Amino acid sequence: MPVVEKLIGIVGKTNVGKSTLFSAMTLIPVKIADHPFTTIEPNIGVAYVKKKCIHVELSLSTCNPRSGFCIRGFRFIPVKIMDVAGLVPGAHRGRGLGNKFMDDIRQADVLIHVVDAAGSTDLDGNRVKPGTADPVEEVENILFEINEWFKNTIMRIWESKISRSIITAQNPLDTIYQNLSGLNIKRIHVVEAIRRSQLESKHPKNWTTSDIEAFSLALREVSKPIIIAANKADHYEARDNVKRLVELYGRENVVPVSALAELILRKAAQSGLIEYTPGDSSFNIINSKALTREQLRVLEMIQENVLKPYGSTGVQEILQRAVFEKLKLIAVYPVADESKLSDHAGNVLPDAYLVEKGTTVRELAYMIHTALGEGFLYAIDARKKRRVGESYVLEDNDVVKIVSTLSH
Repeated sequence: MPVVEKLIGIVGKTNVGKSTLFSAMTLIPVKIADHPFTTIEPNIGVAYVKKKCIHVELSLSTCNPRSGFCIRGFRFIPVKIMDVAGLVPGAHRGRGLGNKFMDDIRQADVLIHVVDAAGSTDLDGNRVKPGTADPVEEVENILFEINEWFKNTIMRIWESKISRSIITAQNPLDTIYQNLSGLNIKRIHVVEAIRRSQLESKHPKNWTTSDIEAFSLALREVSKPIIIAANKADHYEARDNVKRLVELYGRENVVPVSALAELILRKAAQSGLIEYTPGDSSFNIINSKALTREQLRVLEMIQENVLKPYGSTGVQEILQRAVFEKLKLIAVYPVADESKLSDHAGNVLPDAYLVEKGTTVRELAYMIHTALGEGFLYAIDARKKRRVGESYVLEDNDVVKIVSTLSH
């Protein structure tokens, strides 16, 4: 069983700051310009979710991450992120780079929808006077395009493959799942979508077109949930729009964001000009004499227009929400030595794995290495000093040693 990497897709219309958000999250320089279709090939990078490191709870002085890093007691765990070509109205029919965009997001597990909360770009991504475009209309338009593409894709697969095999299928659920797995869909997604569509008592061979459409929409919601990044939140025109977005879509689905502010702060920290940890509500200037008057003014504006009213730039928060709330992932720490909480080389808490709630310890063993899973004997819960069997369901912040007949 291979390691399953979760992929976060950054989506939205053109010219709303998707590439800036990607750069802020990953610090990978990407092409950023003030015109549509700057991003054509998807940018793939690594971002980091932030979590209180277990070494703090266990009163250890430090830890030695092999991937990611630990700063001031916070573990930063890597996740894969993708910034794809911008969407325009009619994208689901192939307008603009619609077909390319839709194919790119096929493998995404969760989508961050970047919206111009300042209302400074029209639906085609062209610049307009701030406050004249409607971010709510933008959300509805992009959601419509994604849902239409998803529905049309499933209808096409249903008509060409599923409808024929479902008639004699012994297990209709597996037939549906197997035919849709190319969209990065799991069996559990199919089950939940059927429940949400209220189709549990109706055999799939008898589903009408409207039944399949309802199922498709529910399937998109469970297999590719969306969270809104209300970008450019530092603009005056964005204040009321952010409130409207929260009221319409719920606080759990909308995060005020200033991607540009985060990018500036991370680059300043990287250059040693300020002390700043992603997600913090403030920063410390290390040496004000090393900064120009303009740089000091920009930092002051970020403090006043972003950090003070919103508590953060929102960039780290939206990553956290996508991974821990939308995908419901937990962190577990495999070790080779349960007493020293280290690997064979003596590195303390070297790895943090992000796994889905409900993952068993044997499934974790397979994620680490096939041989560990195949030869699994038992595991040791290092925190509670107890032996657990293969069906033990992992909990957040578990530290486990896996004992196997086959060494990896």
